[in-house]
Amino acid sequence: MASAPSSSDRMYSASAPPPTASELHLPETARELVKILVTGPFGVGKTTLIDAVSEIRPLHTEEHLTQASVAVDDLAGVRDKTTTTVAIDFGRASLGDSVVLYLFGTPGQERFRPLWDDIAYGALGALVLVDTRRIDESFDVLGLVEESGVPYAVALNTFPDSPRYTEEQLRRSLDLEPDTPLVVCDARDTNSSLDALISLVQHLIDRMSAEVR
Repeated sequence: MASAPSSSDRMYSASAPPPTASELHLPETARELVKILVTGPFGVGKTTLIDAVSEIRPLHTEEHLTQASVAVDDLAGVRDKTTTTVAIDFGRASLGDSVVLYLFGTPGQERFRPLWDDIAYGALGALVLVDTRRIDESFDVLGLVEESGVPYAVALNTFPDSPRYTEEQLRRSLDLEPDTPLVVCDARDTNSSLDALISLVQHLIDRMSAEVR
């Protein structure tokens, strides 16, 4: 079980209204505090998903893309993107009355890989977002998650021009194990994103149940 990071006013900008009690304090019924990674390649929708599900005002460490990053940040397929996460995104989501997920969004570019071990420390699972328009860009992230040994689920973030593939084609292309959850979600939609997280949590429960048999 991951330890819960403390909330503080440093999470909010000076110009923002003060946080409410529900944005700072855990519900008294909280029993399971779980650290979850939200990961995937650059521009896949990690920040958007955390924004959609977080019950506290999310913490973002975003910077504007500059001309200096053109040579290293491939904007193919994400031409409208103007910012990028340079450390973490952080949010909190409750599942029912007792399970609280602490969501840590990771940077998607290779140059931020040294941060991975620190961000992944203590995580019980990872939700890997995939853009089917740029499937090959997911391979490095999937390899990193697998190397870390963190159990994961894959969520296909849908875009208006996303090509359609069968589940079999996607599993083969992504080289997924048969028991790895593969779901479709819209990172902008709260319910859809929560369903993706629930599929990951159920996967973690199933794995833990199998290990104690």
